[in-house]
Amino acid sequence: MTVTAQEGAAASPLEVEGVVRELLPSALVRVSIDGRYDVVAHPGGSPSRNYVRVVVGDRVRLTLSPTDRTRGRIVEKL
Repeated sequence: MTVTAQEGAAASPLEVEGVVRELLPSALVRVSIDGRYDVVAHPGGSPSRNYVRVVVGDRVRLTLSPTDRTRGRIVEKL
């Protein structure tokens, strides 16, 4: 079965919770999910409006990209 671009774009993002393990350059963070998977994520939203500072050890909720499950966007700090 082949997946067209339209079908791939319609896939819903997956929301998961994880712990920030490392701060990376360019406002990226490495988040560990269940201690087994590592995801590179960035804070979601406009930085001037919704700037949330995350530090190592923070629990966060993030949405994973439908096309690349190793990339995500931080939605909320828990």
